[in-house]
Amino acid sequence: MLHDFELAKKRIRLWQRIGESYEHVLMKALGFALFVEEFPMLEIETKVGLRYKPDLVARGEEANNFIFWGEAGANSIRKTKWLLKHARVERLVLFKIAINEAQFVKQLREEIPLKYRTGGKLILINFKGEIKHLTATKQIEKVSKDWFTKTQI
Repeated sequence: MLHDFELAKKRIRLWQRIGESYEHVLMKALGFALFVEEFPMLEIETKVGLRYKPDLVARGEEANNFIFWGEAGANSIRKTKWLLKHARVERLVLFKIAINEAQFVKQLREEIPLKYRTGGKLILINFKGEIKHLTATKQIEKVSKDWFTKTQI
């Protein structure tokens, strides 16, 4: 199914693949709207030649340097740790909807060594449970700060 969004004054069309939830598509759209001003070259679901394909990515001057990498929804700790350790990611943002934030942050901090997440390198954006309702029109000029919490891991 094709979803037509208006994000930060840009028309973005995102496919919802078979087996993919609308919430996953929505998190990619919201992540784009949140970070496109800071990273104008932000792309959605672009292959980058690594083991993993990002939901959102902005590359640095070198092709294999990622100034922003976004992961929406289900994402293993193992994958997160691998990206921080091996992928030359400057900022990794995990997008979730209404998770138990304290428990998740505790688990990330226990399982990913500090040296891989220093300097604001790993961030959690946890959207409110009603985010689907708040964005029903798919016209999202700006993501309101009261729609999510942001935690540096």
